[in-house]
Amino acid sequence: MKNTDKYTRSFFPAPKPKMRWAEKTHIEKAPIWVSVDLRDGNQALPVPMTLDEKIDFFMMLLSVGFKEIEVGFPASNDTEYDFLRVLIERSLIPDDVTIQVLMQARSHIIRKTFESLKGAKRPIVHLYNSTSVAQRQQVFKKSKEEIINIALEGVREVKNCVKEFSQNVILEYSPESFTGTELEFALEICNAVIREWQPTSDNKIIINLPVTVELSLPHVYANQIEYMSDNLIDRENVILSVHTHNDRGSAVADSELAVLAGAQRVEGTLFGNGERTGNADLVTMALNLFAQGIEPGLDFSDINSIAERYENLTGMKINPRQPYSGALVFAAFSGSHQDAIAKGMRYMVDKPDMKWDVPYLMIDPKDIGRTYDSDVIRVNSQSGKGGIGYLMEQRFGIDMPPKMREDFGYAVKRVSDIRHKELTPDEIHRIFLHEYLNFFIPLDVTEVHFIQKKGIFAMVTVALDGQVYEFTASGNGRIDAVSNALKQNLGYEYNIVTYKEHAISEGSASKALAYVGIEGKDKQLYWGAGIHDDIMAASVNAMVSAINRMQAALGSSK
Repeated sequence: MKNTDKYTRSFFPAPKPKMRWAEKTHIEKAPIWVSVDLRDGNQALPVPMTLDEKIDFFMMLLSVGFKEIEVGFPASNDTEYDFLRVLIERSLIPDDVTIQVLMQARSHIIRKTFESLKGAKRPIVHLYNSTSVAQRQQVFKKSKEEIINIALEGVREVKNCVKEFSQNVILEYSPESFTGTELEFALEICNAVIREWQPTSDNKIIINLPVTVELSLPHVYANQIEYMSDNLIDRENVILSVHTHNDRGSAVADSELAVLAGAQRVEGTLFGNGERTGNADLVTMALNLFAQGIEPGLDFSDINSIAERYENLTGMKINPRQPYSGALVFAAFSGSHQDAIAKGMRYMVDKPDMKWDVPYLMIDPKDIGRTYDSDVIRVNSQSGKGGIGYLMEQRFGIDMPPKMREDFGYAVKRVSDIRHKELTPDEIHRIFLHEYLNFFIPLDVTEVHFIQKKGIFAMVTVALDGQVYEFTASGNGRIDAVSNALKQNLGYEYNIVTYKEHAISEGSASKALAYVGIEGKDKQLYWGAGIHDDIMAASVNAMVSAINRMQAALGSSK
């Protein structure tokens, strides 16, 4: 590509990083989760949510289990201000939930923010000012000392408002554009804010170190977090927080490594909505913990309804490949994948005490409200017999013999290939019904009676090409006797090679479903299925279906 030489490193790695975090293999407990959907997420929407939509979204966040929620930037416009007042005046904020509001380190904005918070119980006031080299030089044209003064004047104004409004608050401070700030300066300004606020064990300060723009590999950010965690003053009274954006596609990794490196709190959004490429996706991060056996503290057990509600309220669409929540993330179209999943699922049924370890499925889709038949086994022309058979068994209770699954798999793939589309479970079921079940043209056995006489003696009534016949024959079993009656009188040439039957429920009633495989004179296998209240009738129907399919393939009715 052209112009590569115009870009260079614009971040500041930690000096002599200790990288203790790199020795850890997993996060041991969930961080404090903070949803910023109603502020960062909302301001990034092409059409921001209305007041009623924001209330609905807030209620959804409560149902998920968030205990800290950034509800907006109330000094920015009337909708944001009014939304906060509605939450407070209608008593919509539970006692165990802390709301958070964002404000710049400017006196009039801080004062208006405090006005909007009247009646709120110990909210978090999130104060920020930009600290990066680019912002200092290009936007504010101020020295480091002047930037520190902006932050400290903001903290002092917060303290004045606490007294004036008799409002007990938690202070959060962010050196905005932290990733583009010299680490020594970021540490200097954060420590200055801590000294000015004077946190205690009962009134801790939140220091939030945002990836306002993602500039480096995730491990570089982790080293920066570890450096700050090691060197912040009064550390025991500081809650170290992160807020990552996804410019390089690593926002979740940034947040996860930051927690390993000392962060205690993570801000983000559902499904990663946010400015530019978005924020850290808290659904992904929380379910990553869940997949490692760590209680995430957020409830995504009905991910489909959460996703639907999110899309309706925001107008955004979730990528079908979005981890955990995307429509296709559990989908297996490949035959080999489907076969491995189907076998793994059966293995888990036989080993109920075993930890989850199914090929290709990091978690059990059922744990987040997804289903095997519509989410896991997806059928197109690339699919295999194992997955198709498993889908039929799970969705419709149809448990075909292995060789029949193979035959049916080819039939389904032919239809998918011709239509050039994925097939739904109901479409696959219809193919089974059309191809195999109670296939009575041109041959139909309409009545059978048996007598125990030197084996089994069968009297068979047959309808064929508009004519009715009555045949008799004996055999070593009932199916064999009926088969002999047809072969001896109609000249069919085949051998029964496979027979299987099981019960199947249709509504409140239970019926018998039988499968018969016959080998024709061409040495090919032909399959039929029959369903009936009576198991013997179902078995005869299955054999007749197989014979009709064989005769159709061979081009003759007799």
